[in-house]
Amino acid sequence: MPESPGPERTATLRPARGGDLDAINRLVAEAIEDWPLPERVRRLALPAYRYTEADRMFLEVIVLERESQVVGVAAWEAAGSGELPEGAADGFLLHGLYVGRSARGQGVGRQLVAACRQSAHEAGVAGVLVKAQASAAGFFEALGFVPVPVRDRDRDYEQRYWWPAKGAPAAA
Repeated sequence: MPESPGPERTATLRPARGGDLDAINRLVAEAIEDWPLPERVRRLALPAYRYTEADRMFLEVIVLERESQVVGVAAWEAAGSGELPEGAADGFLLHGLYVGRSARGQGVGRQLVAACRQSAHEAGVAGVLVKAQASAAGFFEALGFVPVPVRDRDRDYEQRYWWPAKGAPAAA
């Protein structure tokens, strides 16, 4: 993947390797610590969000690295047909997007989302779906994602956003 300039230093987007799992899971833990949840819920949620070597077999996982340090990670997979917005035949589900505290506000998340969107464009799928934390809604909307209406309150995740890939530029 191409190198991308950071505000002060060079960043590289690349596929995740097995040796990245500790760094990736540190970013996941940092993110979950910042979610507005009771401590017990955060503690119980963390194991479910950690990535394993097996996840790399089923997910496309990329990292953004600066000075040999992983500062961001994104993971996506094919979205299930029941998750897609009405009229979409296929798409990717952006499974996770995590940026280290020290790199937040520096365009890392935008670069990771752009890589996912480029992958969707290259794969010829209809778009990218994300199930976002409420606090991330503005971020995804600023990147051109649109809210997906809730059809079934018992089944649908409430904060879903869609970016249509077909006919749209993949850059953030």
